[in-house]
Amino acid sequence: MFGIGSVVRRVVHGGAMARAVPAALLLVLAACAGPAERVPVAGGSQGTYKIGKPYQVNGVWYHPAENYSYDETGIASWYGPGFHKERTANGEVFDQNEMSAAHKTLPMPSLVRVTNLDNGRAIVVRVNDRGPFANGRIIDMSRRCAELLGFERVGTAKVRVQILASESRAIAAAARANTPTAYAGAMPSVTATAPTGVIAVETLPPRSGGAPVPGATVGGRFLPAPEVAQRPVTGARQIYVQAGAFTQYNYASRLRDKVAAIAPATISQTRVGETKFFRVRLGPIDSVDKADGILSQVVGAGTTDARLVVD
Repeated sequence: MFGIGSVVRRVVHGGAMARAVPAALLLVLAACAGPAERVPVAGGSQGTYKIGKPYQVNGVWYHPAENYSYDETGIASWYGPGFHKERTANGEVFDQNEMSAAHKTLPMPSLVRVTNLDNGRAIVVRVNDRGPFANGRIIDMSRRCAELLGFERVGTAKVRVQILASESRAIAAAARANTPTAYAGAMPSVTATAPTGVIAVETLPPRSGGAPVPGATVGGRFLPAPEVAQRPVTGARQIYVQAGAFTQYNYASRLRDKVAAIAPATISQTRVGETKFFRVRLGPIDSVDKADGILSQVVGAGTTDARLVVD
């Protein structure tokens, strides 16, 4: 059995290595203590459809759910060589050259569009793993994804992550049925492997008409094609540490006063549906490295659910 405290995932971010719990361990959060193992595996695996129960990592609770309206901005990281050919959280085999990613709460598998907010590059990737658990990251992408989005060398990028609802439902249904042909029926084959040459930038087919996402059925799994779309990015994309969000102003005011000694903090209002929230944010911050440092101080002060946001 895996022991949660005995293994850590190393995630590249901003030229440094962050430590977090490996996604494979999330399959056995109630595991007994014992030596950890990482067993490389060969060949492809379709894996299973998985959401999972709420779980806790480093004092933070995560609540996986079928959220087909998911749309969030934040910081992406990538992982690769150390986990190539190992199992993902839903039982697939991780391939650093495929279009895949780890997310803390989205269904596995699901498809998301990730847009680099610095250069406008956008790709579609398959979520089949859990993570990242380094503070301040919203998605952990394969090495190939980082290369296509243009942040492999830097290590991180400001991104927007949007779930593709109808496509995600289609591959979820196929995974539930454990029928590889269902993938082929939902998504026609375009290419079987990721090219390794020069990146070709082109526009993805329009979504409004129901055009399928380009990709292929490989080893019983639908894999998006490594195609890059150039999308418009407008507005200031600044980094903040969001210390918390509250429905009552007095709670937000107390937290602002608590963290103001770390960096300038403000309270802003937003609505989620019919509910008004008061957000406590520190920033704007001009680099991911600085934001990481401020976030660490906020978390160290006891606000363990603080995170980085891009707005």
